[in-house]
Amino acid sequence: MSIYCGPVSQPYFDIIRLIERLHRHFLDVLRTELRRLGIEDINAVQALLLYNIGENEVVIRDLKDRGYYQGSNVSYNIKALTECGYLTQERSPHDRRSVRLKLADKGLNLCNAIRKLQNDLAATLGVDEATQAELITTLNTMQRLERTWTDFVQYGRIRSL
Repeated sequence: MSIYCGPVSQPYFDIIRLIERLHRHFLDVLRTELRRLGIEDINAVQALLLYNIGENEVVIRDLKDRGYYQGSNVSYNIKALTECGYLTQERSPHDRRSVRLKLADKGLNLCNAIRKLQNDLAATLGVDEATQAELITTLNTMQRLERTWTDFVQYGRIRSL
């Protein structure tokens, strides 16, 4: 016996599955680009971490708080990226417990290569108004989904009326 949950249910479930597949495919794209660039000392997840830091200076806690990475995972990756020369770490002069991260030149070069790849991939989708409108609609839907999940994590289940 199946339970009918309304017309939104199937697309919602399909989106959840697609999000996970897209993330894995995106890591495959990064892995392929790393190979093309001859970079063998880091993995796709670490390249994505560098890309998310970009030209900013960030505190490790910010990466965790934004929900990008789990605690032990981000610590391991930051250590590896620092040892390989992609990242620099500096203790905050105001709070010695806080460590600021910044991309080294090697990390900036890789970040720029990934940015170029992203621009090239985005261009293959097309630049016409219809495509732009579809992308904006998709972005709005994904942001609503993120807010729904964030609210659930922060406030728990909201009871339907």
